[in-house]
Amino acid sequence: MARHLITSALPYINGIKHLGNMVGSMLPADVYSRYLRQRGHDVLYICATDEHGTPAELAAKEQGLPVAEFCAQAHDAQKAVYDGFALAFDYFGRSSSPENVEITQHFARRLNENGFIEERAIRQVYSPADGRFLPDRYVEGTCPHCGYDKARGDQCENCTRVLDPTDLINPRSAISGSTDLEVRETKHLFLLQSKLQHEVEAWVARHEDDWPQLASSIARKWLNEGLHDRAITRDLDWGVPVPADTWPELAAEGKVFYVWFDAPIEYIGATKEWADQDPANRDWKSWWYEADDTVRYTEFMAKDNVPFHTVMFPATELGVREPWKKVDYVKAFNWLTYYGGKFSTSQKRGVFTDQALAILPADYWRYFLIANAPESDDSSFTWEHFTATVNKDLADTLGNFVNRVLSFSKKRFGEEVPAGGEPGEAEAKLGEEIAALLAEYESHMEALQFRKAAAALRALWSAGNSYLEEKAPWLEIKTNKEGAALTLATAMNLIHLYAVVSEPFIPATAKVMREAFALPQDTATWVTAEEAKALASVPSGTPFTVPPVLFAKLTDEDLETYKERFGGEEG
Repeated sequence: MARHLITSALPYINGIKHLGNMVGSMLPADVYSRYLRQRGHDVLYICATDEHGTPAELAAKEQGLPVAEFCAQAHDAQKAVYDGFALAFDYFGRSSSPENVEITQHFARRLNENGFIEERAIRQVYSPADGRFLPDRYVEGTCPHCGYDKARGDQCENCTRVLDPTDLINPRSAISGSTDLEVRETKHLFLLQSKLQHEVEAWVARHEDDWPQLASSIARKWLNEGLHDRAITRDLDWGVPVPADTWPELAAEGKVFYVWFDAPIEYIGATKEWADQDPANRDWKSWWYEADDTVRYTEFMAKDNVPFHTVMFPATELGVREPWKKVDYVKAFNWLTYYGGKFSTSQKRGVFTDQALAILPADYWRYFLIANAPESDDSSFTWEHFTATVNKDLADTLGNFVNRVLSFSKKRFGEEVPAGGEPGEAEAKLGEEIAALLAEYESHMEALQFRKAAAALRALWSAGNSYLEEKAPWLEIKTNKEGAALTLATAMNLIHLYAVVSEPFIPATAKVMREAFALPQDTATWVTAEEAKALASVPSGTPFTVPPVLFAKLTDEDLETYKERFGGEEG
């Protein structure tokens, strides 16, 4: 079996993330990781909080906390939410870790030795009111491209164009709000990406045909525009320090590396954090350094992160001139919108992940988000769509099927799976249909086509309902008790199959469904085509219990309450 290295874009430390962040990276990475584990693959799913840069300093200042203390608290708060969403990271690290500092500084030294880093004097925004140079995110103003008046000095949140602070119209300090800004000279380190352009182009050319069009088109656009040398240091109090043994003057001035230089390196750093917890049994280098051909590396991210992962970080890895593992497949997502407007952490617009969990259990959200993942284009979250999906797919198609089969069988045959007669034409037809749908589901999961996979899963659930309606055991039992027992036993085997194949999407519910049957062991091992066709994994005589309602239907009153609390008009 292949070894699968999986990372999702690092969530910023400043605040709880919204549903758009969840579906744009972490949740699909978790679904894919769970699926691969069930299929018997060796999986390492790594993520971490992205703790450096101005967002951390500004958020800490707002809360009146030292930045290190703020980051520690915020990391724990985010981790609690991700645990609530049942994200099964193998390790969830921190970019402020000693491991990331060590590896980032190593990368910088190697790039410098290879002639890809240069110290340059630049003119930078200085705020007399604040008594300091302002890093790019400390400068806010109007985007020259789209006119958005809250653009930051590194990137416009509205149109995603990368900026420099001096590009902004009517710039102001994000610290004090002062518009009395000057431009002064200071020194910074530059990564000479222009010298790596051809190597990056050749590397992208070898991979882009395999990537989704969204990822490959963004990478190609950046390469066609030409790679520019980019400053990789900032004037901040918090970050990976420039090593004094290589750049003593800049280290003395307190320069730190730019967050977008050290953040991707944290994928490696977090893996080393994971290994350092159990060094006798974990080898981080086997995943990252001279990793053999069996390691397949898949990255998950929203489209605004694509340039950094398909162009900038590969340029860094290539320039180091060491055999670091590079990404094989980039799964990029468009935006999930909120009633047509953007979810926004900074402007607190839309549903945030902690709020979502306070309203309903994680499986409601996991299923809806993946079934509506913004893959080929942007998709919109509305409470009307969410309510309809929960009621139709989860409550009616899956939940009602499980409840009525088990309740009716318990009432008429007792608390063990009944023994019926030999399977007939209806069961053979069902077995063929289930095997075909399972193959379709698997193919979509292998291709990382999540909406299509969700549709195939929904079709599997629907097949059980169609079979039940066709056989109508509540009528069949009046004239053919053995036939009704066969129908219910077949339906119970479907429930167990659903429990296994639904695990990547709705793990908590899948566990409840598996545990309804007193089998020798609780296993989520994947179902083979032959097992799916036979529908005989739960033998007659197996004790079972009727679980509580799996998914509660959402009412019109619920819908109105959610819209009143979070807003239901266009953002």
